[in-house]
Amino acid sequence: MKSIIVCLLAFVCSSVQAQHTTFLQQGRIEFEKKQNVHARIDEMYGDDNASWKDLEKKMTPKFSTSYFDLQFTGNITSYKPGRELQENVNVRESPAEANEVYTDLQKKESISQKKVFEQLYLQQDSIRRIRWKLTDETRKIAGFDCRRANAIIMDSIYVVAFYTDAIVTPGGPESFTGLPGMILGVALPHEHITWFATKVLVDDVQPGALKPPARGKKVTTAALNETISKTLDKWGNYGKAYLKGIML
Repeated sequence: MKSIIVCLLAFVCSSVQAQHTTFLQQGRIEFEKKQNVHARIDEMYGDDNASWKDLEKKMTPKFSTSYFDLQFTGNITSYKPGRELQENVNVRESPAEANEVYTDLQKKESISQKKVFEQLYLQQDSIRRIRWKLTDETRKIAGFDCRRANAIIMDSIYVVAFYTDAIVTPGGPESFTGLPGMILGVALPHEHITWFATKVLVDDVQPGALKPPARGKKVTTAALNETISKTLDKWGNYGKAYLKGIML
């Protein structure tokens, strides 16, 4: 009897160890994107249009929530809009709410489909190089132990990210990559935006199943930035905030 108990304990211990050493190489992650809309309205309008700003806030919920799906297999990720919320049906679309981002991490290439007002662009370029600084802070996201990293992108945007090395693919939502594992949480504190994984599903994603977007006017990142800047340059703070939202 004693030998049976010892064997059972050994089996349980080996099973637990196996669970902790399992590394996902394919699947699907649902990301919840949240924005403090009123804080962004304050940024867009500044102190010069108090009456218009107050009216805009009365017509707009303080927070907006949307969902995106990130499918991954090996070194390929595909990020697209996910399930829709009923309360968003009549809400004005924010920048980047229709973004689709296909990333080949091995080739370090990215193809993004972005809607800017009524124009559709196909942004093709190398992936953004982000100089991450790892920290000792950790938190659990969607059941995974994650480690924090910080960075600055686009010269001035402070980024906080949390990644897990239990998912081998070193990708993340939007264009956030470059950490030794999958990014499951991103916060832009000064931009009032967050992306956090709500669930990780072990879907069977076959090689070749993920395809890059193909519709839109082909541009590089620099060309898209220049094109949008020319249009929004006269829009003051509103234009600057909109541009940042599109170029993330």
